[in-house]
Amino acid sequence: MNNKKVVVLAAGQGTRMKSKVPKVLHKLLDKKMIDYVIDAAKEAGADEICAVVGHKSAMVKAMIGESVSEFAVQKEQLGTGHAVMQAEKFIGTEGDVLILCGDTPLITAETIKKLFENHKNNENSATVVSVKLKDPTGYGRIIRENHSFLKIVEHKDATEKEREINEINTGVYIFKASDLSESFKELKNDNAQNEYYLTDCLEIIKEKGRRVGVMVARDENEFLGINSKLQLSRAAKVMKRRINEYHMINGVTIEDPDNTYIGKDVSIKPDTVILPGTVIEGKTEIGTDCVIGPNSRITNSIIKDGVTIQSSVLLSAEVDNYTTIGPFAYLRPNSKIGEHVKIGDFVEIKNSTIDDGTKVSHLTYVGDSDVGKNVNFGCGTVTVNYDGKNKFRTTIGDNAFIGCNTNLIAPVTIKDNAFTAAGSTITFDVPEGSLSIARAKQVNKPGWREKKED
Repeated sequence: MNNKKVVVLAAGQGTRMKSKVPKVLHKLLDKKMIDYVIDAAKEAGADEICAVVGHKSAMVKAMIGESVSEFAVQKEQLGTGHAVMQAEKFIGTEGDVLILCGDTPLITAETIKKLFENHKNNENSATVVSVKLKDPTGYGRIIRENHSFLKIVEHKDATEKEREINEINTGVYIFKASDLSESFKELKNDNAQNEYYLTDCLEIIKEKGRRVGVMVARDENEFLGINSKLQLSRAAKVMKRRINEYHMINGVTIEDPDNTYIGKDVSIKPDTVILPGTVIEGKTEIGTDCVIGPNSRITNSIIKDGVTIQSSVLLSAEVDNYTTIGPFAYLRPNSKIGEHVKIGDFVEIKNSTIDDGTKVSHLTYVGDSDVGKNVNFGCGTVTVNYDGKNKFRTTIGDNAFIGCNTNLIAPVTIKDNAFTAAGSTITFDVPEGSLSIARAKQVNKPGWREKKED
């Protein structure tokens, strides 16, 4: 697959989305629409990718970043042919160039690979992907002569007889770069829209005696263009089903696929159970024999084997083997939890390391801390890490015992085997094996109630 170039069309405004966000940047599950298209092209073996941007080009460039090789800018929206012409320098005259639409996120790498193979095996100068629809209204029709490609007619330019044809143009093409660049010289806009149609390039190439082929795709869902929030939601359902089925085929139990949302880049090993209401996003990795959910959200996190996560939120966190999280726990970025740890109900962990065997059972905040092995946190403990200007770390050694309602005022160190008494506010380091009591001495005042009433 040498010298395979891809042009992704991403210049449209998407007015029917009724949004200030450019159409291709709207999300399908946890990824932008155009990200799916770019990923599919790369998986299919593309060497270089150029995105043609236009509407709010600066925003699109910033959001796509380094995922493409370069950008071309379409300042005026004058049709698909005009859009591709903006990438003429990128297209050049060597190899093949694939044209994809940035608003068709359901296209797969498998289909793109088949298109490359079809194009090569048939020695085509151009190949267009078609699909047959029950209702082809609004789509350009594939016109054939003796079963071979003749031309493509846009719906608005089609005759009544041509509109009866149900084989439609998906907007996905592959060209010999040299033939496409040459056809640009003859491309005109004499049509109902006064636009430069990329489809006309196929006719120009064919008229020069070169071969133009059609590859009929099986799954029409791959080419669902998204022009509204309603269409976005329909595409999301297709993607969700596709991803969930992939994981179930590979040994993951998803108890309610209709109410489970898993991103495309998520990795889950067999024999893990995903319960309803769970959302798993980003580049999350989940091991085997885990139970995730119900009603949990996990983003960009690493979950090892045998972990249980119930009704909790994990953001860019790491959880080691056989640990339990939740219910109602919150692990914020850079939280690293060891093996056989218990993070219980209404516990928040932030930018902290919790070593093996430690128990943080309930109603506790651990922020900017390094916690050793087999530590026990009493209910209501807070590591006080912020003085209003700067944040400081707390260090707790192995086998320490933190009493209920303890405030640990960072920076502070609790050494190995040390204890803090319930209700203490600890402002100084606690030596190894010591008990620290930092609370006012209790004073009882007999008869106080009667005096108060008098």
